[in-house]
This record gives sequence, C-alpha cells and structure tokens, in this order.
Amino acid sequence: MLDHYRMFADYNRWANRRLYAAAAGLSDTEFRQNKGAFFGSLHGTLNHLLAADRIWMKRFTKEGEAPSTLDAILHDDLASLTAARVAEDERIIAWVDGLDETRLAATVTYSPLSVPGEITQRLGPTLAHFFNHQTHHRGQAHATLTALGRPSLTLDLVFFLRADGEKWAA
Repeated sequence: MLDHYRMFADYNRWANRRLYAAAAGLSDTEFRQNKGAFFGSLHGTLNHLLAADRIWMKRFTKEGEAPSTLDAILHDDLASLTAARVAEDERIIAWVDGLDETRLAATVTYSPLSVPGEITQRLGPTLAHFFNHQTHHRGQAHATLTALGRPSLTLDLVFFLRADGEKWAA
C-alpha cells in the first residue's frame, strides 16, 4: 500500500499542476465567478482544497498551520495560491515517502470540523479518503473550467501513468 499512496501523492502534484496551469489562463473575474460548485468558484474550490489538505496534514503530522473552516480563503490571488499549493504538494510527497507499514497500520485520532467529537481510524483508509477528496474537488474545478468555456482537462490517473508517472506503471 505504501507504493500506492506514494503514487497518489505524485499524481496529486501532477494533477494540481495541470489544473493550476489551466486556471492561470482565466481572468480574475472568471477565476472568482460562481459556477455552482460546492465552494462556488474556482477561487473558492482551490482554496478549499488547500485548506482541507492543511487540515488533514495537521491531523496526520501534528505540524503546520490549519484553518478552522473548510471554506477559508487562504490566498486571495492565484499567484500566491499556486505557490502555496506547490509547497503543500511537496510537503505531502515528503510525508508519504517517510511512512512505513507500521505507521500506515496505526491509527489517527482527530476532531472533524463538521461533527463534534473525536474519531479514531487506521491511517491507511484515512489516507485513501485524503487523496479521494482531492480528486473529488478537482473534478468540480474541472467542471468550473468547462463551464467558463475552457477546454476539458485530462486528469485521469491512467493518463498520468502513461505520461509523467511511468515509474508507477512498471
């Protein structure tokens, strides 16, 4: 499973780079336009993804800053949001690379922002949620881009494996 999660961390960085490159072609008005995604605009969705990743990484590592709301706007402009995303993706990759099977089988305890109380789960399945959550909201970001008249992005894992992720397909 470790290689599986390492592949997902690498894929996450690749998909985010593609998504942010597409977002860079938008005007500021388009970037902030509410297109009906769960967090409204691409601006809101990309901020949510960064916020959620920081929340989970704080839970996993007990380090770093984490917002107190899921709709936190951590960066108001795309340039600083992009820089923060790049740094967070590298942080995720480094942390996942440092995991071992013992840690993956251990539990993590956290308090959800949306439901009071503590939850304890094995790290492995929780890490699967972490990566699935990113994919879910990147899908909403993709839909927002196409609603703005932009070309469809190829973000499929299999495309990553055929392109930059060849080492994971071997």
